[in-house]
Amino acid sequence: MSSEKLISKGAVHSDSFRQCGEMVPIFEELPVATIVSVSRPDTGDISPMLLSYTIEFQYKQFKWRLLKKASQVLYLHFALKKRAIIEEFHEKQEQVKEWLHSIGIADQTAVVEDDDEPDDGAVPLHNEDSVRNRNVPSRAALPIIRPALGGQQSISDLAKVAMQGYLNHFLGNMDLVNCREVCKFLEVSQLSFLQEYGPKLKEGYVMVKHLPKFSGANSDVASCAGFCLGYCSNNWQKVWAVLKPGFLALLDDPFDTELLDIIVFNALPPSKGNGGSENYLASQIKERNPLRYTFRVASGNQSLRIRTTSNAKVKDWVTAINDAGLRPHEGWCHPHRFGSFAPPRGLTDDGSQAQWFIDGEAAFEAIASSIEGAKSEVFFLPCFHWLMDTFTDYRSQTLQTLNSCFQIFITGWWLCPELYLRRPFSSNSSSRLDALLEAKAKQGVQIYILLYKEVSLALKINSSYSKKKLSNIHENVRVMRYPDRFPTGIYLWSHHEKLVIVDYQICYIGGLDLCFGRYDTVEHKVGDCPPSVWPGKDYYNPRESEPNSWEDVMKDELEREKVPRMPWHDVHCALWGPPCRDIARHFVQRWNHAKRNKAPNEQALPLLMPQHHMVIPHYMGRSREIDIEKRKVEETQNGIQRENSFSSLTPLENIPLLLPQEADGLEPPGVDQKLSAQQMHHYPVDQPNGISGSVSLSSRKPKVEALDPDTQMNGLMDDLYSMDLEIGTNINSVAQSGLTASNEWSESSEESDHAVAADDCGQTGPRTACKCQVIRSVSQWSAGTSQTEESIHNAYCSLIEKAEHFVYIENQFFISGLSGDETIQNRILEVLYRRIVLAHKEQKCFRVIVVMPLLPGFQGGVDDYGAATVRAIMHWQYRTISWEKYSILHKLEVLLGPKTHDYISFYGLRTYGKLFEGGPLSTSQVYVHSKVMIVDDRVALIGSSNINDRSLLGSRDSEIGVVIEDKEFLESSMAGQPWKAGKFSYSLRCSLWSEHLGLHAGEINQISDPVSDSTYTELWLATAKENSIIYQDVFSCIPNDSINSRAALRESMAFWKEKLGHTTIDLGIAPKKLESRENGEIKETDPMERLKHIRGHLVSFPLEFMNQEDLRPVFNESEFYTSPQVFM
Repeated sequence: MSSEKLISKGAVHSDSFRQCGEMVPIFEELPVATIVSVSRPDTGDISPMLLSYTIEFQYKQFKWRLLKKASQVLYLHFALKKRAIIEEFHEKQEQVKEWLHSIGIADQTAVVEDDDEPDDGAVPLHNEDSVRNRNVPSRAALPIIRPALGGQQSISDLAKVAMQGYLNHFLGNMDLVNCREVCKFLEVSQLSFLQEYGPKLKEGYVMVKHLPKFSGANSDVASCAGFCLGYCSNNWQKVWAVLKPGFLALLDDPFDTELLDIIVFNALPPSKGNGGSENYLASQIKERNPLRYTFRVASGNQSLRIRTTSNAKVKDWVTAINDAGLRPHEGWCHPHRFGSFAPPRGLTDDGSQAQWFIDGEAAFEAIASSIEGAKSEVFFLPCFHWLMDTFTDYRSQTLQTLNSCFQIFITGWWLCPELYLRRPFSSNSSSRLDALLEAKAKQGVQIYILLYKEVSLALKINSSYSKKKLSNIHENVRVMRYPDRFPTGIYLWSHHEKLVIVDYQICYIGGLDLCFGRYDTVEHKVGDCPPSVWPGKDYYNPRESEPNSWEDVMKDELEREKVPRMPWHDVHCALWGPPCRDIARHFVQRWNHAKRNKAPNEQALPLLMPQHHMVIPHYMGRSREIDIEKRKVEETQNGIQRENSFSSLTPLENIPLLLPQEADGLEPPGVDQKLSAQQMHHYPVDQPNGISGSVSLSSRKPKVEALDPDTQMNGLMDDLYSMDLEIGTNINSVAQSGLTASNEWSESSEESDHAVAADDCGQTGPRTACKCQVIRSVSQWSAGTSQTEESIHNAYCSLIEKAEHFVYIENQFFISGLSGDETIQNRILEVLYRRIVLAHKEQKCFRVIVVMPLLPGFQGGVDDYGAATVRAIMHWQYRTISWEKYSILHKLEVLLGPKTHDYISFYGLRTYGKLFEGGPLSTSQVYVHSKVMIVDDRVALIGSSNINDRSLLGSRDSEIGVVIEDKEFLESSMAGQPWKAGKFSYSLRCSLWSEHLGLHAGEINQISDPVSDSTYTELWLATAKENSIIYQDVFSCIPNDSINSRAALRESMAFWKEKLGHTTIDLGIAPKKLESRENGEIKETDPMERLKHIRGHLVSFPLEFMNQEDLRPVFNESEFYTSPQVFM
């Protein structure tokens, strides 16, 4: 038997912590142990073997306490002696083997393996000095079992000294502390001291019932062994359990990092009324056999039965797990504001930052730069320096393997591998999405992509093609499609989120999928012939035609000379700091849920672990990090040993900097206290279960006393700073790369308390310190949660309810219901109605502005036979806005009469241009796909969620968004009065409005006050009205208020097709000359003479269009037999 058989079975795993058959050591420096106390049972026996020792261990910034009996220490001693004897035998055996080889005798030397070894299957190899280095003299253990006779107190004191001496003996040897026996005794593993997973909590060997086969590389052997073992042990498997603040991970052994299984903690269901049983993460199970000690851990739709060797250990595990998830109110098992899984961030200076992007050009440039900036050559790993000294020959291989620490997460409703993120496409081939991902994958970056698996009969996004293309890029690109329809029973709902997360450092969230048709600029051009910006199927107009084939994506689907593309308006957002990690945790939760349900045995798709939230200066600006790094070097040179604060001893005192920060009333520095109190009053912390009832943030007392900036550090992130200084700056600043963000926006709030200059409003906003809270719509089918979360719906309702001056909404859909509406369940419409009625009663100015698509972005003309989906969506939107008793305008007009339109109004976007040089003039709606709401220029909500039941109820489509509350303010005005507007929200609104209104340099001050008559009536309303009239005069395009029935629509279509010879599906081609009568004569004019008066893209939404028709599907249309819930 060759010497390779000596290597432990775990050592062959190709994870990032094993190289060349050696176990990567857990400790890179010696830990310190202190005996805190000695206790003994209440018996007459004074045997030293019955003494129990409370031992406090410290390693770098981590502290933990263990309760150990003297018998356990002696067992450790004998195990070390046994290991030393075995190793000495193996070393002698190797010498004999070499001698036999030297004289030409074949290798037939047998190796005796130790089947009785309690924790591993074989003995790893060590160098020649390992036996001497790892030997513990027996005389070191003797004082533990024979302390001098004396009084009880003196025996305890002597035992304490004896134990301290013994611990100092083996903890003073680097080889000893990194051996399996000592690591088991210390309850440490490769995950213990990785800062990205939080403080060290409880660890140890346990037995698990029915462990899923989630093993990774080389799991065929392990599976075989587990199969045989399963029949012998009734499907119980021995694993190493690691408890962290956000999850419980199961590993094969302490030296492994490859997950066997993981339970990510989720919000628990509320208790059942007063006196009802409370819900816990972990609870003890009473077994029929009194000698079996079992407990259950359950979170979401996951549940594991775990067995230990004693009742005391069961209680310890149950207490530790419940404390980790339930004891801190900021933890993951409690719902937070709006009922969200994530707490508000940025209440203190935790590095929460946000930046907005308008339209695809800006967002895609930032995403491309971030992907390019995903670093793989710079990394951090505990023990790395020691590894490099020990394994120099394998440095390059280690570097490549450790690159797997860097990850890119992508999920979307539709993803096109051939999408160019930069244009013109001919000179940016390296910026194609698949090329970007391939380059990073080859550098070792791990890429995880989660695609929505559509119903192919209903949608033509062809996720199967996307998965095939992406999976073939590189082995480091892992792709899943979810859900599978038949086993899950989910046929109607979709995964609608759009996320890109890079290295847990920066996250992109909003309305933009990485797919064809989404790239656009503020000009919103309708033509591109010959193609230079939109190649092949990226020249996209779903109103005309959806792609039927994906075999050649560079082949045009539309005739560019006849059909315009449909311009695309969207809003996206970048997040840094704790909100980014919250979103990454959401992705991990979704990925693991899909993995369990779709590919439990697929080795190439691993389970993921969520990283912990470091609410510390780790997220602060670069200058702060440089100062910290400089101070660390100076302290090291002066021999200063800092106190460490990564401790699990006092969770509410030592861990708070590492746990999510709940709303605690802390005001941001530099902000006027009156303003903060006023702002908090308007945007309170809502009760999790509803849209009413609130508690002011400012009324809550801080739970954690603020620490001095110098003492906050306490060595907490020394190891990670070196990494962040090199990679964090690059990744965190890539959103600025290649983009033009104004210098004035980028200034501090103290320097920017003034009106914004005209050129400050573009496609890219300032990167601003904000209060952020991640919100989502998920349920059991979409994310494996135990209860439905509709925090996006709750956030919309709460923010509208507390709005003081205005609500500005851009959304792809607007379908909602009033109170008493039993068909539509979301209540955004009801909250808008109540807020407007309140403003009318108080005689206060209040505006609601809604911008939405003029027509649904689905294929088919409004009167076409195959366009039942278009008509159905139109029905539900007009039912919400202006038709029937359920509409908001109908109900308000009954109460307010003509004044209704002073409070609420609806708009769309439209543009025009030539299809090619010398070609026809064409118009198209600018498809509003953004999902954004701005309230009072101080709060913004950005995400993927539409305003309809599909997106808001939580149990249907999965969605994600973020509420962004400003911390930095600008001097502005509101209703003619001075007003401190938020830097993020105000700049976003001004940029959107300047694009919609076509404002030029020097005109932005006209929209600084969004509710004044000069802005709302004289500029906004007037521009929309004038633009609408011009488009109607030139194109007679639809929708328009002059067409009220399908018969009138057919007549208009027939007239213009006969006159022009060709037109688009929505009458989008202009005649060569406009005819008008003047003094009884027909006068012809150039259409451009009228169109040059168009300003921006804003037009009025046609409220009377098709108002004489019932647009719901009829019996001879397949949509008639589909649930109406699909369309709303």
